[in-house]
Amino acid sequence: MKKLLIATSNPAKLAEIRLFLSDLPLVGVGLDDVGIVGRAEESGKTFEENAVIKAKFYAKLSSLPTIADDGGFEIDALDGAPGVKSHRWIHGQRDDSDEELILYTIKQMRGLPRARRGAQLRLVLAYVDTAGHVYTSEARIRGIVAQKPSPRRTPGFPYRTLLFLPEINKFYDHTVLTPEETDRLNHRKKAVEAIKPVLKRTLTRD
Repeated sequence: MKKLLIATSNPAKLAEIRLFLSDLPLVGVGLDDVGIVGRAEESGKTFEENAVIKAKFYAKLSSLPTIADDGGFEIDALDGAPGVKSHRWIHGQRDDSDEELILYTIKQMRGLPRARRGAQLRLVLAYVDTAGHVYTSEARIRGIVAQKPSPRRTPGFPYRTLLFLPEINKFYDHTVLTPEETDRLNHRKKAVEAIKPVLKRTLTRD
């Protein structure tokens, strides 16, 4: 069975992508599984640029077909911030902790009415096959920044604690979403589904 490198060290993200790929005849391996400890320099100015940088970097190191994603939280009232800085919004030179990001976002949004609290989680998924060809897909989920974060925490997904979905009256939290809601709303699943035809074609060919 063909191996596909899922280029992330985030256990929650790895588990989620593996789940969404479970219907394909391949083995999704993480960075730890192939002994990669180096990190790609995410120097891009957009999610797409960073996703492609990471996918190419880890494909070269592993000699495996590779997928990587980059994404973050975009708040309308903050002109799309934090955007590509979603995990280094506060300190810049190091990753912020989940709790730091949750509390900082609440502080930035303090006093804003519901009508100005629109936000979205957006990501771009990049896939590099063994021939070096690059493919991308994109997806997003919109909602509002809650006045108070959810009492639940999902390690590795701080902004899901903040993004409230009025249409279903729930936080964007896979621990409280029904399977049907996850299938319909999960933005990473949508991005994976969009790139599956390419995975099927190229992994069969390679």
